[in-house]
This record gives sequence, structure tokens and C-alpha cells, in this order.
Amino acid sequence: MYKIIIICLLFVAANAYSQKDPVIESMRGINKANFDESVLPCQDFYQYVNGNWLKNNPVPPEFPRWGNFIILDDENNKICKSIEEEATQKTNLKKGSNYQIIGDLYATAMDSAKIESLGYTPLKPYLDKINAIATIPDLNKLIGYLSLNRFGGVFSLYAGQDEKSSEDIILQMGQGGLTLPERDYYTKDDEKSIDIRNKYFEHVKNVFKLLGLNEADAFDNANIIIKIETRLAKASMTRVEMRDPEATYHKMYLTDLQFLTPDFNWTTYFNEMGLIDSKYFSKGLIVGQPDFFKEFNTMLKDVSINEWKVYFTFHLVNSNSGYLSSPFVEESFKFNGQVLSGQKAMQPRWKRMTGVVNRSAGELLGQLYVEKMFSPKAKERAKEMVSNIMASLKNRIENLSWMSAETKKAALYKLSKIVVKIGYPDKWKDFSGLEISRNSFFDNVVSAQLFNYIKNLDKIGKPVDRDEWGMTPQTVNAYYSAQKNEIVFPAAILQPPFFDAEADDALNYGGIGAVIGHEISHGFDDQGRKFDAEGNMKDWWTKDDETKYNALTDKIVEQFNEYALDKAHVNGKMTLGENIGDLGGLTVSYYALEKSLEGKEKKLIDGFTPEQRFFISWAQVWRLNQSPERDLLQINTDSHSPSRFRVNGPYSNMLEFINAFGCKDSDSMMRAKDKIVTIW
Repeated sequence: MYKIIIICLLFVAANAYSQKDPVIESMRGINKANFDESVLPCQDFYQYVNGNWLKNNPVPPEFPRWGNFIILDDENNKICKSIEEEATQKTNLKKGSNYQIIGDLYATAMDSAKIESLGYTPLKPYLDKINAIATIPDLNKLIGYLSLNRFGGVFSLYAGQDEKSSEDIILQMGQGGLTLPERDYYTKDDEKSIDIRNKYFEHVKNVFKLLGLNEADAFDNANIIIKIETRLAKASMTRVEMRDPEATYHKMYLTDLQFLTPDFNWTTYFNEMGLIDSKYFSKGLIVGQPDFFKEFNTMLKDVSINEWKVYFTFHLVNSNSGYLSSPFVEESFKFNGQVLSGQKAMQPRWKRMTGVVNRSAGELLGQLYVEKMFSPKAKERAKEMVSNIMASLKNRIENLSWMSAETKKAALYKLSKIVVKIGYPDKWKDFSGLEISRNSFFDNVVSAQLFNYIKNLDKIGKPVDRDEWGMTPQTVNAYYSAQKNEIVFPAAILQPPFFDAEADDALNYGGIGAVIGHEISHGFDDQGRKFDAEGNMKDWWTKDDETKYNALTDKIVEQFNEYALDKAHVNGKMTLGENIGDLGGLTVSYYALEKSLEGKEKKLIDGFTPEQRFFISWAQVWRLNQSPERDLLQINTDSHSPSRFRVNGPYSNMLEFINAFGCKDSDSMMRAKDKIVTIW
């Protein structure tokens, strides 16, 4: 369902640490040694700017891909590691304090000797609970119990804003229950898909063998998992279908839900989840995919209790493999890392465990991170750029030839209401009540999962917390939320190559400026445009304007459908929102740069004009090598197009790029004039 649009971006504040970091230093400015000047800019701009870098920077064994985002994330993890190690060494800490929780969680996560000695014994109480069920009512309770503890389930359940009443937080329910990345992995019959399914079968079989089953029983159980998950997959909506927010909005009440699935007792389930009070259901709930739940109801009768035991046993182990002994960790990596992503070697334990700390108590770590890393100067500069880019989009909307005055008025109002968040929350998440100790890593993880999930469910019926963030400050990313109508830039996204206080405006507007523009543009992409200024799913377009808009976006779909990696074509519909965001973000940031250059002498730097440096900046941000397996995974599951096309795609639609580099009609990046798209 459409909740938050996210772009994977990065930058940390300009501060003492980053200025001394040789890795960060190497990402400043433009380095022509990275260029492949055997390629002309208008033939393949991505290759022109990045060709030598791509040749000289193969993917390291412990990564499935390697580029600026991953490099910066890796540097950021080193900062988090130093904080975690500092926390583990402190003594006499107050229980519940930031350092106590972070220190104890990380210390137990790094106690590999103890973890190895336990094998899978931490799971035994939960395995016993699964094996004890004998009836459908037992199954009802089990699914509720496993869902509450985040041990896998057949469907998803969480609290979120009502898409048509954004001040209300209600239950949201959706399809789930799959292990492979998405439904088409179960249904496609091409050679690669069949190979992945065969390897998945072996993986499932190996997991059961690690639990002590013999070859024959493990084989039978793997067949059961494939059978159940394939049925769930076939009943699931595709990623493209789910891009339409109306298609996943089905508001019901508890009686409606019970009527939809008469063989599953929702009262029993919700009681097990702790959702006993009627207040949790007074304003209804959203069921994303009713047909999926109908199939689930049918499967309650078709699938035996013993088969459900097998299913939930596997999902329990699969969802917790990373917290168990080496055989489970290695088996998980062999499939998820090597088969699906092409990663050749596992990351060191400290990196994997830093990820666990971030997932478990991210904002606590974030508070400590901000104290060390965040620069108020970076925040002020970013705010200034946001203001300039918002003004640029305002001007672009006011002068659109294809949009009516009526729709323009609504669009400008929505733009004026966008909330901007930079750095870190004004109000930190309250972690009081989270129990973390140095006794057990697995218990700590379960405690954190339960704490965070209950925290989420407890929002139901309460006012929307407009101060809450969907990312931690140390996350190298940014996002736009349609339902809060906000753009958010964590502290960890203010560093080169995106933002550099020492650089010229052209580099910064081509980096962070285009990122800012991208996120703002999400408010007006094919999904975001269906939400109003208050975050409600509401049609504020005239029919004529909607028709004109769709005609423009259809051209973008057609354009990106033409792009392919090793014969695997980009899905233009699945990536449409991000492609609109890139084109819109680059356009409005470009004109914000031009505004900043008014009255100034346009000097050549490194032999390039400011306009050329703008386009080079965005192109070098996206340089990326990744394994063939990771290429396929991205094509199949990611709403973002591969990096090469995030550069060449929008540029081939921008007359500003064409003019900056003197492109000719015969150049390979040039599109026919009737196919060039300008939206904003």
C-alpha cells in the first residue's frame, strides 16, 4: 500500500569527522580520472562520467553492490560501531538509559561464543508452541501469538493513517506470508525463475535438516512450504497493481472482516494480539487485498494442521536465523546473500549486528549519533536549498501550459503545506519500558521487536503524531510521506557527494538539490498526486488535467520499458513514481540553480560550466556496480530504476541537458521530439 515514498540517498553533516575521513574526502568535487572520455556525453552520459570508476571499483566480496550510497553507508556504520563499542564499555549505567540499552544489546549481539553454544535452543519454546496446536482455534491463537512477537505470519498487520481520513490511525491489513522477494518469483516459468525456486527448495530443505530432520522428511516439508507459499503468491496483488492507492483501500469493520473470512475467528486472533478493547476497531480497518484473505480462508480448510505446523516452523526459523548459531546464519546467507543478491562473502559480525541495533533501538542510537555528528550549519544550508527549490517548483507550476488554473491552485496549496524535516526529530521516541540486559541476545531481540510493535499498535485511536519520523537520524536516506505531506532528510544525508559546504552551487544543486526536488516531486507523482494537502486520498484534479497528466506519464512508462539489463527489462509502470521524481527533481533543482546564478559570472571549474557541473554531479552520485543477481533482484522488486537509467533517462528528456552539452539529433541519448516529456 502507498504509505511512504522513499529514495535511497545519503549524506552526513559537514563536520570534523567527515572532513578527516579519506573516503569522504575522495568523494568531494569532480575527479576526471573517473570519466571514460572515449564515450561522448550525449551517447551515454552515465558511462562518460563514471566509466573509469566503474572499471576500477569492482564489487567487494561482502557486498552485492558497490557505489556512493553503499560506500557512505559503510562509513556511517563505522561511526555507529564506535558509539556501540563506547556504550559497551561504560559501567554503572542507569537502567533504560541510551547507553545501557545500546551497550547491552550490542554486547550480547557480539558474544558469538555464547550464541554458538546455544544453537537453535532459543527457538525451542516457540517451536513447542507450534507443535502443540491441534485444531483451527489453536491455529487462530498461534497466528496471533506469532504475529505479535514478529515471528512471521500469513498476512501483515500494523497501525497507520487512514488514507481517506488522515487524522485517524487505524488497523491496516495486507497480503504476506511469502519468503521469496515477491509473488512473481513463484509464478514465472522462465529459466532463471525456475532455477531460483529450485535453489529455494534446497534452502528450505536444509533449514529443516538443521533442525534434525532426515533427508526424506526435510524433502517433504520443503514441498509443503512451496505449496503453501505458491498459493499465497497466486492470490497476491502484483507490485504494479498495488501502485494504485484506490486498489488497496478497502475499509471494513470487524463484522465485515469476519464475513470475508468466516473460518478464521478474528476475535480469538485479536485477543491474542492484545487488541481486546473495542476502541481499536471503532473507526474500522483497512484490508489491502480482500481476495488474498478469501484465499487464506479457503486454505484454512484445504491445508492440514500438520502442514500449517511445518509452514510456521520454517517461518519462525527463517525470520530468526540471523540471531542463531553459525549453521543457521550461513544457510540463510547462502540463499539470501549468494543466490538472490550475488554476494560472495558474509559481512563481518559487527556490521550485521549494527544493523540489529538500528532495527531494535534506532532512535536511541540516533540520539548518540547526532551528538557526535550533526552540524547546525549543514541544517541551515539544507533549509535554504529546500526553500529555493520549493520556489522553483512554485514558479514551474504557475507557468505550466497543460494545467488548468483550478488544478494549479490546488497544487500550489499542497506545495505550500509540505512540512520539511531536517536532521533529527524535535521530540525523540520514548523507549521507557524496553527491557534489554546482558543475559541473552535472542531475548533482547524479541523484547525489542515486541516493544516496537506494541508501540505501533498503541497508536490506534490516538492523534497522529506529526513530530514522529519514519527514519532514524543515522539512516543514509530521505523520504516523502503522502499522508503527512512531508519531506524528511535525516542527519546522515548531508555529506559528499550529495552536499559539500566547500563546493560551488552547481555541485550541490546537482546533488542534494536534485534529491530535495525528487522528494518534493513525489507529492505530485502518479501516486502522490492522489493525496491532498492534508494527506487524504482525494481527487483534486479536473478530468481534463488528469487526462493530460496521464498522457505525459504514459510516455515515461514507454521510455523506461525500453531499458534493460542483461535482457531483463525495466518495468516502466512499477518504477513510474521514482522516474517522475527524478525528472521533476532535476528540473526544479536546475532552475533553482539558475536563479542562484543570476547576476553572477559563470566561471568554468574543472573545465565545465555550472550547468555541466550540475548534470555531472547527479550522474556521479548514482555510479554503481552490482552483481548480475542484484541486477535481476532490482528489476523484479525495486520501484527505482537501475542507476544508469536514473541518469540517462531523465537527461534525454531535458532540453537543459541537451543544450549544456550540445547534443545532436543523431546522438544515441536523443529522443524523438514528440517523445520528450516535461511534466513540471
